[in-house]
Order: sequence, then C-alpha cells, then structure tokens
Amino acid sequence: MPKPLIADKPYPSLEGICPDCRALRIISPAYASSTGELNAILQYNYHAVMFDGKGLNEYAELIDSIAVAEMLHLKILGKLICALGAQPVYTACPPAGFNFYSAKFVSYSRSLKNMVEDDLLAERHAVMSYAHMLDHLRNDRVKEVIARILEDEKLHLQAFGDLLAKMECPKGG
Repeated sequence: MPKPLIADKPYPSLEGICPDCRALRIISPAYASSTGELNAILQYNYHAVMFDGKGLNEYAELIDSIAVAEMLHLKILGKLICALGAQPVYTACPPAGFNFYSAKFVSYSRSLKNMVEDDLLAERHAVMSYAHMLDHLRNDRVKEVIARILEDEKLHLQAFGDLLAKMECPKGG
C-alpha cells in the first residue's frame, strides 16, 4: 500500500472526547455522504486503476497515495463519530439507519483528464466543507481533529491541481 499523502504532523488524540450531538451532526457528512471520505476513497481508487491501466503509473501512485490518506480520514472520522455517541454506519448522518451511502456518487468518467477535474472538484468541496465545519463547531477537541484533516485536504487539492497542469502541459510541449 502506498504511503498516504498527508501533512507531516500527528493527528490529535481522540481520547476523552465525550458525546456531543451537535458536533456529530456537523461532521457526519464528511464520513459517508456523496461528497464524504468514503466516496473519495472509492473514486480515487477507481481513477488510480484507470490511470494504471493506461500505463500512467506515476499518476496512479499519486492518486493512490491520496486515496490512502482518505482511508485514514475515514477511520479517524469513524472513531470520532463513536466518541461523539453514534455508530459509524455508512450514511450521511450516522446513526440514522437510512440514506445509506451509494457508489452511484463516484465519478466513473472515461476521460483521464475529466477524472482529475472531478477529483480536483471533490477536493475543493472537501476543503470548503471542513472549513465550514470549523466555523460552526463549538467543541474545541473536535475542531482540532477537523483542522488537522483540513491540512491534508489542502495538500490533496494542490496535488490534483499540479497533476491536471501536468496533463494539460506535458513535458516538451
């Protein structure tokens, strides 16, 4: 498994975080909604496989490294959801037993450039969503976790932007 593309600093501890319905409601969409971490993992994995199939291993490895980072975020958010008082079921609003995640939200584009454009859009949304959460959270411990994840998402946004620029302006062109 590739090394995750993450900021070079630890994630805050989740120990001692107490149930908090308000914080739970605010962070839940980042877990398994149509624009959450679960969707990012599946989308980036699909795109990495497609790039690999075209022999673009360097690009595939970059996308894989971002997918692995999103897996880490999913795990952290799942543990955080538990600490906040809910089961981390794959819905947009745990613990609700409805509105389950669907892979229909994954970008199944056939164009490699469109895939990266979709990934860039997903990361822009992630950055905006996590920033919005920070504006609305009152729980400082949860804010620390979300702020740390946001740092990674900004790296991913930059990486996909750089990848798209490379694809639009290949070497020697």
